[in-house]
Amino acid sequence: MKRKVGIKERIKYEFENTLSKGTIAIIGWLTLLSLLIVIVAGTIITLGQISQSPDSKLEFYEAAWESLMHALDAGAVGADQGWSFRFVMLGVTIGGIFILSSLIGVLTSGLDAKLDELRKGRSRVLEKDHTLILGWSGKIFPIISEIIIANSSLKRASIVILADKDKVEMEDELNAKIPDRKTTRIICRTGSPMDVNDLEVVSLDEAKSIIVMAPDDSNPDISVIKTILAITNNPHRKAEKYHIIAEMKNQENLSAGALVGGDEATYVLSPDLIARVTAQTCRQSGLSVVYTELLDFDGVEIYFKEEATLKGKTFKEVIFAYESSAVIGVMSKEGAVSINPPMDTVFGEKDSIIVIAEDDDAILLTEKSNYDIKENLFQSSKPEGLKKEKTLLLGWNEKGARIINELENYVGPGSEITIVSELNETESQLDEVKLKKQKSKVINANITDRNLLDSLDVSSYNHIIILCYTKDMDIQEADAKTLICLLHLRDISNKTGKALSIVSEMLDNKNRVLAEVTKADDYIVSDRIISLMLSQLSEKKELKKVFDILFEAEGSEIYLKPVTDYVRTGDPMNFYTVLESAALKKQVAIGYRIYANANDASKAYGVVINPKKSDLIRFTAEDKIVVLAED
Repeated sequence: MKRKVGIKERIKYEFENTLSKGTIAIIGWLTLLSLLIVIVAGTIITLGQISQSPDSKLEFYEAAWESLMHALDAGAVGADQGWSFRFVMLGVTIGGIFILSSLIGVLTSGLDAKLDELRKGRSRVLEKDHTLILGWSGKIFPIISEIIIANSSLKRASIVILADKDKVEMEDELNAKIPDRKTTRIICRTGSPMDVNDLEVVSLDEAKSIIVMAPDDSNPDISVIKTILAITNNPHRKAEKYHIIAEMKNQENLSAGALVGGDEATYVLSPDLIARVTAQTCRQSGLSVVYTELLDFDGVEIYFKEEATLKGKTFKEVIFAYESSAVIGVMSKEGAVSINPPMDTVFGEKDSIIVIAEDDDAILLTEKSNYDIKENLFQSSKPEGLKKEKTLLLGWNEKGARIINELENYVGPGSEITIVSELNETESQLDEVKLKKQKSKVINANITDRNLLDSLDVSSYNHIIILCYTKDMDIQEADAKTLICLLHLRDISNKTGKALSIVSEMLDNKNRVLAEVTKADDYIVSDRIISLMLSQLSEKKELKKVFDILFEAEGSEIYLKPVTDYVRTGDPMNFYTVLESAALKKQVAIGYRIYANANDASKAYGVVINPKKSDLIRFTAEDKIVVLAED
């Protein structure tokens, strides 16, 4: 049998429902109660002809006004006359005290609730053309620092961060690590990047680019894919395409990422990138400086520019067409990228040059027709081909096999690689790599053992690579092992007087700063290289095609070759002379390295990228030319 609901219970239910709606509803009820008190008191005074003196008679509106004043000001009752009038106004005053105190309490609670809501970072962002970062990891700080530099020419720029992290904690960390923000505002919001509703908070459709961070957990790719799925499959998404840049850890997940992201998402496979950079930089002193110059926003950058006046010219003519910019390739109107194409390649209509320059405003055609090339200074040497090399790899993780496999592309037959590792599975993982040019040897030992390092005769190796242990070891402990090993190697180098070519890996960017020294051939590889790449692609996603070519073993790459391969030393010449000599070898010269400044950090370790071509320079036999070449 159904129980009947009484009127009293129904009224109580509806009243409680209105109260549950929050501060505004409570203020509404208090207002109604105030009006009720004022109206009742005014009515009593009018109908009862109550006044403060026998000669005065109050109309209803005057009586209501007196009641309102007494409700708002408790002190007004002290000046009242006549006991009937005092009695009515005392009731009004008591009611007013109750209402005002309740109102103050409600307003205070509502303000506290609003401040708490703001602290939680749930209010909607109304920015436009901002960089949106989804997720949080240690890579976020160098990414933001680079974007701030990129935005420095803008009067008003913004970065919006959405992460499953407390808003105040995010702001405190950012304030401590990035105090100087130039013209860029940083706005933090708390929420899940994988939640469609949370994405609505950060003006997703108004963002000029979106960076999806890989979280620091056991399966980061799943989070990245789900985040991109929440963006692209959002039922309220914009019709235009998004510009999404995302980090992935496992190559096997790239196909799934391509399915959910389509042509809207560009992926950076971080372990592969670090492996390639490690393999390449360990073999060429100064190459790490070149990569840093090209990847950060402080200094030269890579730009795309459409130049109609170049139509019909050959690529060789194009590389001479700019005095203060270095042309490195061509992007066709269909979007195909070619780095260091054949010199007789004809520049087509709506093709764009790929150029290294200080700024896009600095990409200006030269008016020169005579480049003052000193052909009598040209010099050529016979290519030596790939040499036998000895590599020492200390430590082991999942990138070890990739690095060794990458080295296969650069070393000559008969090369050797010695691996020192504490992990028992190192040999079995190494068996999966098909080595043709290198002979491998695994030593099961502690890489921090000084006696072991002394017995290895480390100075006899062409290259030394130190990797962090990532299995069953804390990040700080792994970095500590790497740091101790690195300090031992530096001490051996100082005591023997023999320079060592060392590339080390650091997992925590803070430890990279501690480990760095002012030597270009002692390079620290960390997640910073990934941060720089993500930052660059967030500004120009077309750069992915350029970087893919530069970091691949096939096609043209960056080399530092002996200056004697191109020109005679000791005589003054301009860079047009070097450019012409390199072009005859089907290469593009983009800079040089002065050996005398090799240990001077203030002079970029002697590396100069994109020099002004008409300036005179005198080379020595130890100097290098930075070129784009196929080998």
